Amino acid sequence: MRFCVLGSGSKGNCTLVESCGCALLIDAGFSGIELERRLNSVGLKPEIIKAVLVTHEHRDHVSGVGVLSRKYKLPVFINAATLTAAGNIMGNLHAVVEFETGTSFSCAGFDVHPFAISHDTADPVGFTINDSHNLLGYCTDTGIISRLIARHLSACQGLVLECNHDLDMLRNGNYPLSLQQRIRSQSGHLANHDSLSFVKELRTGCLRHVVMAHLSESNNSPELVQQEIDALLKSLPRSDSHPPLNISIAGQHKAGPLISLP
Repeated sequence: MRFCVLGSGSKGNCTLVESCGCALLIDAGFSGIELERRLNSVGLKPEIIKAVLVTHEHRDHVSGVGVLSRKYKLPVFINAATLTAAGNIMGNLHAVVEFETGTSFSCAGFDVHPFAISHDTADPVGFTINDSHNLLGYCTDTGIISRLIARHLSACQGLVLECNHDLDMLRNGNYPLSLQQRIRSQSGHLANHDSLSFVKELRTGCLRHVVMAHLSESNNSPELVQQEIDALLKSLPRSDSHPPLNISIAGQHKAGPLISLP
């Protein structure tokens, strides 16, 4: 299995997951032309994409879904509440496959499980994606790490996890108090400390690669996140029983590396 965060942040989100020459996208918040450019930058062609999975209806996650679906004749896998909420943004779709949150389904050769997360949208989900060899978790746009989320992500070798804001930057920035409260709420976004504390908890399992995603451009910085990553890695005990842990940071304006899971 290989995966690549093609971009993540308030201006657009999209992640590619590929195995055995078939791929799916998690969300598509970029134009078709921009998505093709980012795929080309990591040596991939749009023709390998077989489906799009949708997490929730916010525009930075779905604005390109309709265009991609129509142009490449892709089915869109989405739950009913999100389909209703996002319909006007996405427009007509080539094909729709509705799933129920909490019920696994097959898609493009993968076994996919959509689990509930906590965000201020109709029925937001994260995903675990299994190709029979590796398990990848995807969890952004959640205000908390619930027991349900932790259970589903505990066996992952790869993980894309939200690391949205630094609490001090948020408090001292120019966002109005109401927006700060929304971001910090249980249906908002994860702070850096909460995200990396959760990564430390997952270290007891088989986690190998983590991509910290959905960084706020106003209330966070890659440098701050990297400082916390360095502190986390330094605090981990050396152990022959756990594989090395690799943590990287997704950007908004260009695709990240294509990461292979062993």
